[in-house]
Amino acid sequence: MSDRFVKPGNQEHGWNDPPQFSYGLQKDSGGQKRNILNKRVHAPQTTVGSGSEIQSTPVAGQTPPRGINPPPMDGVTPPLACPRVPSDGAVQAVQSETEPCIEDVQESLYWVLNACRPNVKKQVCDDVERRLKVFEDMWKSGKLSLLVKRRMLGLSQELKRENWDAADEIHRGLMVDHVSEVSQWMVGVKRLIAEARSLEKINCADEAS
Repeated sequence: MSDRFVKPGNQEHGWNDPPQFSYGLQKDSGGQKRNILNKRVHAPQTTVGSGSEIQSTPVAGQTPPRGINPPPMDGVTPPLACPRVPSDGAVQAVQSETEPCIEDVQESLYWVLNACRPNVKKQVCDDVERRLKVFEDMWKSGKLSLLVKRRMLGLSQELKRENWDAADEIHRGLMVDHVSEVSQWMVGVKRLIAEARSLEKINCADEAS
């Protein structure tokens, strides 16, 4: 073997021979073996009351505790939801669907009837009262539509205001649009309006004389 293929410091072996290790290097001066993997690393200690606190780093995807909202993104606070206020149209729609009270309607009708009794024949007043009873029974038994009930409330209010023409207009509209519902008792309402109008004319004539 030529000298140029022998490594310096090892004149007996060629360049491709396995290296020789010196086991003496694995021993320290005391002759004991040491393994750096067995060396215990002490955790850093925190002095109580030193003013420094250890804050835990939040883990990505961790849900915040209940009662605590997450911080706004990019410093933008989300807008608060404003309570919805019903519009005037919605309020009117609810009111229009409310069923009138039969007592409010009957109060005005019987007020006019009692005012007519002293000057109107008993037979006529009794017939009007009988018709009003039929009207009340059909109302309570659910045989009248909401539209008829609301229009009868308007008619009774016009009677209380002594607006006989307006009350008669509502009566004629009911006879045309809802004859099947009102035919049994509307005759009495019509007679009541006519007698109240005549009574007013009599009173006006007495005052003029």
